[in-house]
Amino acid sequence: MHNLKFPTFTSENYKLENSHIVPAIINSGYIHSVESCGTVDGPGIRFVIFTSGCPLRCLYCSNSDCRYLEHGKQTSVDEILTEIQKYQSYMKSSGGGVTITGGEPLMQPGFVREIFKRCQELGIHTALDTSGFCDLESAKSVLEFVDLVLLDIKSFDPETYTKVTGRKIEPTLALAKYLNVIHKPAWIRFVLVPGLTDDPENISGLADFIAPFNNVQRVEVLPFHKMGEYKWQELGFEYLLADTLPPSPEQVQATLDIFRSRGIFAI
Repeated sequence: MHNLKFPTFTSENYKLENSHIVPAIINSGYIHSVESCGTVDGPGIRFVIFTSGCPLRCLYCSNSDCRYLEHGKQTSVDEILTEIQKYQSYMKSSGGGVTITGGEPLMQPGFVREIFKRCQELGIHTALDTSGFCDLESAKSVLEFVDLVLLDIKSFDPETYTKVTGRKIEPTLALAKYLNVIHKPAWIRFVLVPGLTDDPENISGLADFIAPFNNVQRVEVLPFHKMGEYKWQELGFEYLLADTLPPSPEQVQATLDIFRSRGIFAI
């Protein structure tokens, strides 16, 4: 791991990559795919929408085919709602709902906001899965129609965060603080990568950061895996974690213990 050459991305690159984004699309947007009966992205059985476009370049990304907005399919809000309503009985009976993930959903705030608004009008629970790397003011308008936020905090140590994502950590922490201020229910997700995010000081820093929050219902420790590696190969991207092994059960337990020692419900 110490010999890895981590990619870097300048703010100019970020602006260039996102220059094609229309900030307030409402009636349509770009999605990569949908999953009609998801069970891991929020409570109950969920209709999961994977949006296209992401400003991060996470080394372990399982959805690298969602990087670019234009690689998705332009879809109307009406089309999506028609599909969602086919599964309402499953969602209702299981306490589920609709989750929008990606990619990064907050790259299309107007589009995502309208889907969530329409879902809530139908009495459907809404969950937003986000990295938090976004414009906070744009996110606020979306959060108005979100019941639960799944916030992926890739690392607490700023240097490690940049190694993992190619970006800065400050927007993610700002969103986390705002969610607490508005008492928005949140699940924190942390991917445990041996040799990258597993430093006990990094984990302790994150635990200490979120321990005072009253809105965090749980922390999900997600063991690193390479199930998305084949997508990198198909797309011609260099996968720098090819030699990294998943964490051992002991490493996962040690991480859970750190969070639980702060009184945090961690699974």
